[in-house]
Amino acid sequence: MPCVWLNLCEYDTQKLVKIKSVKLGSLKWTLNGVILMFICIMLLWNKGYQEYDLVVSSVTTKVKGVANINIPDIGEVVWDVVDHSGTSQGKNSFFVATNVIVTQNQKQGNCPEVPPYGKLCQKDKDCEKGFSDQYSHGVQTGVCVKFDAMKKTCEVSTWCPIENKKRPRPALLASAENFTVLIKNNIRFPAFNYIRRNILPEMKDTDLKGCIFNRYTNPYCPIFRLGDIVSEAKESFGEMAVEGGVFGIQINWDCDLNSIFHSCLPKYSFRRLDEKESNKTLYPGFNFRFARYSTVNGVEQRTLFKIYGIRFDVMVFGKAGKFSIIQLIIYIGSTLSYYALTTVFLDWLIGTSCYSKEAKQNYSERKFESVQDREECFLCVSFVDEDKLRVVKKSRKKTLQQTKPLSLHQRKNDLASMRTLISVMQSGPSRSLPVQNGQSGGLSTNTDTPLLEKPQSGCQDWCRCGCCPPAANLHEQLCCRLGKGRCITSCPIFSTLILSRSVLETALFYVDPLMELHEGAQLRYGAYAQFIRWRFGDSTPRDAVPVIPSCCMWRIRAEYPSPDGKYSGLRLHQATPSQAEFNAQ
Repeated sequence: MPCVWLNLCEYDTQKLVKIKSVKLGSLKWTLNGVILMFICIMLLWNKGYQEYDLVVSSVTTKVKGVANINIPDIGEVVWDVVDHSGTSQGKNSFFVATNVIVTQNQKQGNCPEVPPYGKLCQKDKDCEKGFSDQYSHGVQTGVCVKFDAMKKTCEVSTWCPIENKKRPRPALLASAENFTVLIKNNIRFPAFNYIRRNILPEMKDTDLKGCIFNRYTNPYCPIFRLGDIVSEAKESFGEMAVEGGVFGIQINWDCDLNSIFHSCLPKYSFRRLDEKESNKTLYPGFNFRFARYSTVNGVEQRTLFKIYGIRFDVMVFGKAGKFSIIQLIIYIGSTLSYYALTTVFLDWLIGTSCYSKEAKQNYSERKFESVQDREECFLCVSFVDEDKLRVVKKSRKKTLQQTKPLSLHQRKNDLASMRTLISVMQSGPSRSLPVQNGQSGGLSTNTDTPLLEKPQSGCQDWCRCGCCPPAANLHEQLCCRLGKGRCITSCPIFSTLILSRSVLETALFYVDPLMELHEGAQLRYGAYAQFIRWRFGDSTPRDAVPVIPSCCMWRIRAEYPSPDGKYSGLRLHQATPSQAEFNAQ
């Protein structure tokens, strides 16, 4: 079926471990509470429950103001809006003149070039006829003429006299700081079909005629005094007026369109956009030229104006938000991952020595289930003079007795089975069943192979009890004790619990009540399993292979020997936990 082939009919879930600890539980809920509080604060602060739309706007401006200025060589002149603001109008911007250089009665003709734009000369051959560049005021005629009492320059064909370069200081139109500008800003949020303007609905005509913007007393008035705009940005209007500059007027619309918290008001801010220090930049300030032409006695002439001033750029930013259940769900879903920080922190805390070494080992064993490679076998060792089980890795250089443990684990006894055996032992021996030839049933058949001859008795250097015979394999060189002392095989319980035929038969029938005993190997296997249940408990950590000490293994083999004296030895792998009782044969 395609469902089975593609694993579509399967569901995988994570394994969870519940740790009953007041400290960890309190820490968990404290961290979760902090994370929840942080999420709620950020939800309200950033309004993550809203969907947003960006502003679309248009801007128009109207400057008002009249100045009486005294222009050199001309005299007093009154400039109105047409003179100081009637030119250089751009999109979303306006210009106000603050300084001016006037060159009167210019006519087409020949005149000496002005240094440093003109070439200094001594003779006519120093001048090149028809030459001009981007800095010249005209085209050279090839004649060297006197510029003043000390210098000569090349003559040029241009509008004469050439423009005066001396900039008036202080600025001629310094009084422009008292001019006012009305900024009309219309905005729209297309997604919500919402239209608004900076002239608020509650404002009347009388309110507009008398108001001037002030950040503290009148922050929503759309009429601005130019001097206030410059001072808001911590600049001096008088200094800026000499060379001009570029200023930014920012209007920010941060709107909440929900009916309960409805708010959509403009917020104004100001800043200078150009480099203000002339000694740090080339061509500072802002200026341009224009001319007024006239004809006198049939000859065309013009008056040239070089205007310095401030260009104000009106920049509109903004967004509007409105409640959206979809955005709220997306926000909640994206912030749920923050709770993983609690798990990561607690796992790190348990996995380090900051908490408890025993808790680290117990938690790791229960949370992570290891899969053993056949080539990397873990063995489980139990010493009679040590309370805990040892998990060791098979070594090719050291005996199993001398191999250092990877971890220590508490023994898990099968109390129910042990109580049953104790009750049988107290009630007396059961009837022994004769061993018959034929096919065996129940636990296993004899799989003995002639791998190892029965060793001779004798004390080995790795033996601590004095009862272990020699062993050829390093992983079979294991004693029942960690330190020197009496062998476990000499205690009465070993003979009664492990070697007693009646107890072994009872244990075998406890597993399979209808089995038939046909050979002594079944009793030997039962003795192995009985010893493992006794000394290792009902399960081994990491699914490690339990190893029976050499003295105990040969004591069992002596009681229930193989007919040909051959034994298969220790198996270094197991397919299922139920085969643990056959790992030594």
